[in-house]
Amino acid sequence: MSRIGKLPVNLPAGVTVEVLDGNVVKVKGPLGEMSQKVDPDIKVSVEGSEIKVSRPNDLPRFRSMHGLYRALIHNMVVGVSEGFTIKQEFVGVGYRVQAQGQLITMSLGYSHDIQLMLPAEVTAETPQVKKGENPVLVLKSRDKQLVGQVAAKIRSFRRPEPYKGKGIKFVGEQLRRKAGKTASAK
Repeated sequence: MSRIGKLPVNLPAGVTVEVLDGNVVKVKGPLGEMSQKVDPDIKVSVEGSEIKVSRPNDLPRFRSMHGLYRALIHNMVVGVSEGFTIKQEFVGVGYRVQAQGQLITMSLGYSHDIQLMLPAEVTAETPQVKKGENPVLVLKSRDKQLVGQVAAKIRSFRRPEPYKGKGIKFVGEQLRRKAGKTASAK
């Protein structure tokens, strides 16, 4: 069996799950509610404070969907109970970020500032940093896929370069650095 698929999803306090017609899993919690349509061949059952996902047989198609839907359901449970947070660091001289509601304004060394409007499900904040530290952008949402996609879009405006490490990176990310040019003595 799938190592991920056979693990039950534990429900924390305050989270309820129901399987609706059409094999739609609906999860409600303190941070809101989410739903996910599951393939009709995959069986989802709620047993006490656990959700179990099972498949009809061991065909490769069912094996791949088994782990996928279990992971999606687990992410929904974690999302409505705790939420997901991504922190991004803006490394570079003059690189700044400002969050005002759903609008993010970034100064990334281009001739103009870049503005990005966030989806309604994602919130952004820019905590104050001490002098000499890099600005940080904190993205929060209950939808793991959406917050990851928004973070990837922001990172695409200025990817970290391998020589000086300038760009937008995730907090705690280790970058592969390259050696610069060296003067050869003749």
